[in-house]
Amino acid sequence: MSSLATLAKSQAGKRIFWFRQDLRLADNPGFYQAALNGAVIAIFILDESQDDFKMGGASRIGLYHSLQSLQAKLANKLNIYQGRAQDIILALAEQHAIDAVYWSRCYEPWRVKQDLAIQTRLAERHIDCTIFNASLLWEPSAALKQDGSPYKVFTPFYKNACLHAPQPRVPLSAPPELNLIKDATSTLTIDDLPLRPAHTWYSALEQHWVMGEEGAHQRLADFVEHGLANYKEGRNFPEKNNVSRLSSSLHFGELSPNQVWFKVREQSSERAIPMQDIEHFLSELGWRDFSYYLLSHFPSLPRENFQKKFNNFPWQTDDLLLTAWKKGQTGYPIIDAGMRELWQTGYMHNRVRMIVGSFLVKNLLLHWHQGEDWFWDCLVDADLANNSASWQWVAGSGADAAPFFRIFNPVLQGAKFDPQGLYTKRFVPELINMPVSYLFRPWEAPAGILQEAGVVLGKTYPQPIVDFRLSRLRALEAFRSCK
Repeated sequence: MSSLATLAKSQAGKRIFWFRQDLRLADNPGFYQAALNGAVIAIFILDESQDDFKMGGASRIGLYHSLQSLQAKLANKLNIYQGRAQDIILALAEQHAIDAVYWSRCYEPWRVKQDLAIQTRLAERHIDCTIFNASLLWEPSAALKQDGSPYKVFTPFYKNACLHAPQPRVPLSAPPELNLIKDATSTLTIDDLPLRPAHTWYSALEQHWVMGEEGAHQRLADFVEHGLANYKEGRNFPEKNNVSRLSSSLHFGELSPNQVWFKVREQSSERAIPMQDIEHFLSELGWRDFSYYLLSHFPSLPRENFQKKFNNFPWQTDDLLLTAWKKGQTGYPIIDAGMRELWQTGYMHNRVRMIVGSFLVKNLLLHWHQGEDWFWDCLVDADLANNSASWQWVAGSGADAAPFFRIFNPVLQGAKFDPQGLYTKRFVPELINMPVSYLFRPWEAPAGILQEAGVVLGKTYPQPIVDFRLSRLRALEAFRSCK
């Protein structure tokens, strides 16, 4: 008998499983244990009692559909609540004479504090409580340097603390049987939660996503079949299919990283995918773990510069420039394509995320907080660990960050990674007839070419809001001043 089964047998009775960022049945260790033996009250609580980083608009849409999918898989026996999780769980435990409460670990600082408080209150009532790792390949507390301090650079973290550790947990199946209890006092439905806004901007966004556990597994299968080969190089080109688009599924827990890890590793033998592509993709899963690792060990990461010298950086304030960036009206086509993709779909290709991030903090000298906040609201896959670590990386202020003087040239980046202009023209249709030779620098196109393409700079498409060369020099001077 497995250790999970043995523990469950010894704790037979009525228990609660609290779904959070693990909205799936398969490879959900806590839910598996809860369901092995005994009746389960499966619950989801929308708890927005924390002050910072309340869920953004696009994430709410993703959560809404993911919950609907989970509710269907649980035959409408997922109990929905809204309010302080501690109050709700303790009330349920008393009302239903609960023996044990299980949930999966989250790493946002306020959730860590919340979990400890709930554990303490349950222990006072002699109710067993077990928290499981269901969202990371390696637990942050176990991956330390020999002196006991946390890693601050990705490569030694991944190679020393991860690849030399025991391999990630083999994925579990879904529970073989479910005995779910419907709480008679739970009258809320998913539609009652404030997840879909009153305005209808999200209707177009929803068309780009199939949320839920089955949709996540289909995306994984499609990626393995069509995108894993040539991943190392192809992932840089936004018009190619060499990206997995699994970030939202991993954030909401529709899919576990363990399922992805083992599915991808199988391909080296089953389909002879080059190892360089497999290893590079697996290292990206490692980078996701590293972001959570940083957040776990440095909980101020979402707002404080990891490198303190950036506390003296002379950030500018300019609402007009910020608005132009948000709306994709900067006059730099690859920037505008990325920002419009974000608004229209709730997603942005990773290479383009780096380009637009560099432009905001270096060419516009606007604080990375402003980019972080906009992405937080617009990304379906908005994830505190990934969002804050990535913005600090691109700003140069983070752990193992790109050096500040690495400033992406949007003209060269566009020409290199969207050489036929397919991605850019899809999201910037004003330039659909612009020759590729001038697509990423329309302000340099001769008048005849602009006229033939139907482009009137400053009217049908904006002039550049900053001069790239001059803004680059200004950024380097600002960086020198803060050392």
